[in-house]
Amino acid sequence: MRRLPLVLALTGALALSACSGSDPDGQSSSSAGSSSAASPSASPSTSASESVIEPTEEPTPSTSPTTPARAITIPAAISGLHVAGVQDGAWPDANVPFGSLRLWDSGTSWSQIETTPGTYSWAQLDEAVETAQDNGVDDILLVLGSTPAWNAKRVTAGDYPAPGAASAPKDMGAWDDFVRAVATRYEGRISSYQIWNEASLTMFWDGSPKQMAELTKRAYDIIRSVDPAATVVAASTTVRLPGAFDRFFTRYLEALREEGWPIDVFAAHLYPSSRGVTNDRAAFISQVSDALATAGAPALPVWDTELNYGLAGPGAGNPKQKIVGSRARDWVVETTVDSLYLGISRTYWYIWTPEPYPLLGMQLTDTSGAVKGLRIVDQWLVGGDLGTCTDDGSVATCEVLKNGVPSVIAWSLDGPAALVAPEGFTEICRTNNTCVPVEGVIELTGTPVRLLP
Repeated sequence: MRRLPLVLALTGALALSACSGSDPDGQSSSSAGSSSAASPSASPSTSASESVIEPTEEPTPSTSPTTPARAITIPAAISGLHVAGVQDGAWPDANVPFGSLRLWDSGTSWSQIETTPGTYSWAQLDEAVETAQDNGVDDILLVLGSTPAWNAKRVTAGDYPAPGAASAPKDMGAWDDFVRAVATRYEGRISSYQIWNEASLTMFWDGSPKQMAELTKRAYDIIRSVDPAATVVAASTTVRLPGAFDRFFTRYLEALREEGWPIDVFAAHLYPSSRGVTNDRAAFISQVSDALATAGAPALPVWDTELNYGLAGPGAGNPKQKIVGSRARDWVVETTVDSLYLGISRTYWYIWTPEPYPLLGMQLTDTSGAVKGLRIVDQWLVGGDLGTCTDDGSVATCEVLKNGVPSVIAWSLDGPAALVAPEGFTEICRTNNTCVPVEGVIELTGTPVRLLP
């Protein structure tokens, strides 16, 4: 399947990603999808009914005519991560490369900090920020919402992470006070603030899109006044539940337009269905693009602020899948190349855990296949200058210059395809970290390869 381009400027998206931070009615697609799996640190278990996706057929990465007008350095923040237990000092092994930390499911949202009106418990957020910075990650994205129970208009038992958390606030002034307090305390230390998590799902937000836009505007103005260098990220929408997406996202965009677009970054969670592949995620990018274009949205970056594959749902006909080994590795690489090519300037993987976590289809433990994919991304792309990208309808290529060494990242767009190596490129490297001389025509699949001189 051919993939449709995201109607945004990739150059601008990567430029903001590079300078941001240290410079800047359905089930959940994340940890709240099951009440029995609310904590990422839950002990691992494996269901006999789970399917395992093994390395067989190759899913197809994306295509887009996007060509940066100038070389853009690919930042480490193109790979973001959630870290289970970061609020208690947990951290991945040094061989897990990522450039930005998203604080969600870390005990650090409004409902968990201000459990009593006017009293802020900063200990867990302090520890999370210090842990990240002590380990060399200064680019931190904090999710501001959810609502404390004492300030909830409506308290519902199924709200996440606690009853009342999905409600619109009774007192908007308390929201203002919290945003001002957190932006003041962490000025220059938290680089980005996201208004809300998965506001398209009623377990996270049962207010209206217009109310969410009001929260966004109020937070934007406060953060701008306190920490002008900080990036304000819109509330995220899910896409894999069409009804929830259609009900929320278009109306949220309309309301943001009425407020004068008080954001720096749009956000979506591009989890496909449990049986979905990287190609399905790319189709979701197109849906987001279409909604932005219809709304007349400004050409701002888009971040995928939470992603995994194989999570159960939607519905009973989509049981959890397990994506393991080389398949997980390749999907991480394919996803990242998709993001580059389709204008998604950051992808935050959910979630590193010290041991396998039953909710996830793709584990992100220190030695997992997915983490091996992050290493390939780091080796091939991060720190390199992204040059021209081309698409001849069969094969897509992107030029990358890293450490003075030119390379071409190449992949097929729709099934197997053949490529003659560009002149001067004599070596082909694959995601399993092997490189061999180019001999004749290169047979490509959906998994990218790297060509070197």
